[in-house]
Amino acid sequence: MPTILEPKLITGTANKPLALAIARRMSMHRGKTLGLVDARVERFNDQEIFVEVFENVRGEDMFIIQPTSNPANDNLMELLIMVDALRRSSAARITAVIPYFGYARQDRRAKARTPISAKLVANMLVEAGVERVLTMDLHAAQIQGFFDIPVDNLYASPIFALDILNQFKGEDLKDVMVVSPDVGGVARARELAKRIGAPLSIVDKRREKPGEIAEMTVIGNVEGKKCLIVDDMCDTAGTLCKAAEVLMDHGATEVHSYITHGVMSGPAVDRVTKSVMKSLVITDSIEPTQPVLDAPNIRIVPTAPMFAQAILNIWNGTSVSSLFETETLEPAYEGMFRA
Repeated sequence: MPTILEPKLITGTANKPLALAIARRMSMHRGKTLGLVDARVERFNDQEIFVEVFENVRGEDMFIIQPTSNPANDNLMELLIMVDALRRSSAARITAVIPYFGYARQDRRAKARTPISAKLVANMLVEAGVERVLTMDLHAAQIQGFFDIPVDNLYASPIFALDILNQFKGEDLKDVMVVSPDVGGVARARELAKRIGAPLSIVDKRREKPGEIAEMTVIGNVEGKKCLIVDDMCDTAGTLCKAAEVLMDHGATEVHSYITHGVMSGPAVDRVTKSVMKSLVITDSIEPTQPVLDAPNIRIVPTAPMFAQAILNIWNGTSVSSLFETETLEPAYEGMFRA
């Protein structure tokens, strides 16, 4: 078998700008140009997906960069077909880099006669030939256990902490309070609060039915505070905007939100633009649409430095969890955050 000299990156159509950014960052680390493997992804007239890889990948360590965001089914199928193409081309190892893991909200049976779709997706990926998964902020941590292969789950909180420490300094940072928009997200919010040395509050919500909020209660004193709502996902932004209003009603001076995955479906952008939120910060785990890019109070922080380093660490056989530490990650983001 030939010696593997470099990791090889390939991407589908879900988020090509992120894949290119990761390749650029890895090129900086390696001191040599590391591009994307030349391939084409096409659709036949009946929307069947066809993949062709134009380079030799025999014996190579392959990393497929493909979030399974909207359209989730097309992007997932694209990923599975790319895996099959690489496996049949004798790639030595295939790692699926899935910045946003779709179907993660279907991680358990909430009622009778419903599927656990996240487990089904995990089975499909393993059966297709994926040998390792690299993702970010899984909606439910237990999804890692759905796989019988290694799963590295990165966290956006170290990136958000760097941004917050640059945006809020001195006296401003003393007034910051981290807020979890629901009880289920307390662990995520507590992690960020610990990183920046801020107190924690919770917005307790009660739903009458999915997508509709009946009541919201603030647990903790937010009066006079700059509140930072932390969550893993913003879909239609209804809950987020309502939580911002409730916090302002309870005396908060400003409300900002830090959300890992900007799904931003339907009326989300319009709601955020018209909301009381001063800013919404999301990552580029999902390729932002033009309305998201044009929104005056939405900012996007890059994940490419973290994913690039994680891919290199996996390839080298070194620690990925080291990227959870601010001291380790900060050099990769040097000069990227400005107040």
